[in-house]
Amino acid sequence: MPRRRKPSRPKTIKKWVKKTNWLDLPADITANILHRLGAIEILESAQKVCTAWRRICKDPAMWRVIDMENPGDLVAMPFDLEKMCQHAIDRSQGQLVDINIEYFGTDELMEYLAHGGRSSQLKRLKVSCCYGVIYESWSEFLKKSPLLEEIELNLTDISEDAVANAGQYCPMLKIFKHNNSDYMAFNQGNADYADNFVMAIAKGMPQLHHLEVIGNAMTNKGLKAILDGCPQLESLDLRRCFYINLDGSFGKLCMERIRNLKLPRDSLEGHKFAFDRSEDYRAMYDDMYADYDYDDDPDLEDDEDYEGLSDYDMYSGPYYNPLRDIFDDPNPGELSPFEEYVAVMHAMHAIHMENSSDSENETTDSEKSRD
Repeated sequence: MPRRRKPSRPKTIKKWVKKTNWLDLPADITANILHRLGAIEILESAQKVCTAWRRICKDPAMWRVIDMENPGDLVAMPFDLEKMCQHAIDRSQGQLVDINIEYFGTDELMEYLAHGGRSSQLKRLKVSCCYGVIYESWSEFLKKSPLLEEIELNLTDISEDAVANAGQYCPMLKIFKHNNSDYMAFNQGNADYADNFVMAIAKGMPQLHHLEVIGNAMTNKGLKAILDGCPQLESLDLRRCFYINLDGSFGKLCMERIRNLKLPRDSLEGHKFAFDRSEDYRAMYDDMYADYDYDDDPDLEDDEDYEGLSDYDMYSGPYYNPLRDIFDDPNPGELSPFEEYVAVMHAMHAIHMENSSDSENETTDSEKSRD
């Protein structure tokens, strides 16, 4: 019987592929690739690779958009994001058109951005999780940012006066987003404040095309002011605005007037800085921090002042955020950095409301005593 031959294996043809030298790429292509990184990755990593990349990373065109996205765990970070952001703003040399600030914003940073024409070309501003640390600087900032077209504030406060004058300072403003869903929507006691706030929007931003007021505790009074004061409104996001009543003719009017209307109980899925929180979840936060004595905390001190700007690798020392140092345990329970931030913010807002109430009572008592 003839012996079977084993099937022969096909001959492998070796293809010699020339290894790509990234340094040989044209500068514009390299810039396009690097621009897809965030500002932190560029400053901390990319520009340290070689001289050619560092030269590209110092081009003002690279800093027309500054994205300071971060996980929010500022205590664990080995560098100061505020100082880093200032350096990125300087590199833009007045060409900045879009900036995203998360967790580390302060009044001082907003003043820095507005000073010297640094925000003169700015068209889009996004600030998230900066409640209680940005407030006083808004009016001056808006005055120095006349080309703003979009403002997005997530868990960040802004004064009624600034909102009421925003249209005057920023005549091209078309989009305003204000998401404070995790401390206002569960407290109907905020209704008067919320109505006044949205009435300031209606007064100060009549040119708006898109308005997002997630978690606002306004009533139909505030909503009517928006419909009357913003005739060009095309989309309106009312998610978690639980104290408005859209039954009957008023709800029908909203449907007819607004092309894209999101209702109070529509899902928040996909929104980075908002989540559906049940009353039980809220109670967990309240119980967690109910007995904390803020007056006896030795760590609640003013932040350091950083004068001047160092080079790209000199952002030494973790950033001090007073909101995150209120509690001894930086990660109470199993909360994520964002959930922890919301818990702290909720507690601080409660203190603010209590202090405001005490102040009003003292004024009333003083007036009675004079009488």
